Amino acid sequence: MENPVVIFGAGNIGRLALDIFNSNEVLVYGFLDENSKLHGTEISETVILGDPNDDGFLKIIGNKTKAFVAFETKTHKEKTVKMLLDRRKTMPVNAIHARAIVSEDSEIGHGILIGPGAIINQGVKLGSHSVIHSGAIVDVKATVGEYVEIGPGAVISSDVTLENGAFVGAGATIVSGIKIGKNARVGAGSLVIEDVKDKTTVFGNPAKSID
Repeated sequence: MENPVVIFGAGNIGRLALDIFNSNEVLVYGFLDENSKLHGTEISETVILGDPNDDGFLKIIGNKTKAFVAFETKTHKEKTVKMLLDRRKTMPVNAIHARAIVSEDSEIGHGILIGPGAIINQGVKLGSHSVIHSGAIVDVKATVGEYVEIGPGAVISSDVTLENGAFVGAGATIVSGIKIGKNARVGAGSLVIEDVKDKTTVFGNPAKSID
């Protein structure tokens, strides 16, 4: 990608995105964040320019300058993605680290972050606006919905389905063929050997509901 990027959100995901774009030698113009106390400050010499809803900054987003949405919550991301589509007729670009491994036979949406050392294997379907952290593995023919977050070192085995908004904590393992429901949460280090219902939180080895 040759076009420069503006990152929406100056939190931890935004910092990761900056590192990823730097790894690909993509120029980041700056960050936009709603926290006015951050405006004018820098992250690794990249300025937090101002508010995401400021037309003065939004008008540069389009054909020549791209956007990446790095807000932490699903709701905040959804709101910003809709705003960019409505006001700038654009979708966020992907942020894929130069040291990530992504199969050419995978299907990838928009606005996805893939960290260093992550592996996306053959036949994977990866939904838009999801975050795959460092060292995570998404194995053959797994399906990942939109706005999903997979923590560092997590293993999503073959033929697993993660529905929209699911969260998998660092180091967790989901065994083959399991389905994780919408907005469900899997605690760090857990071993999931049975399906998880929508909006359910599980933890442990084997993972059990803690709701």
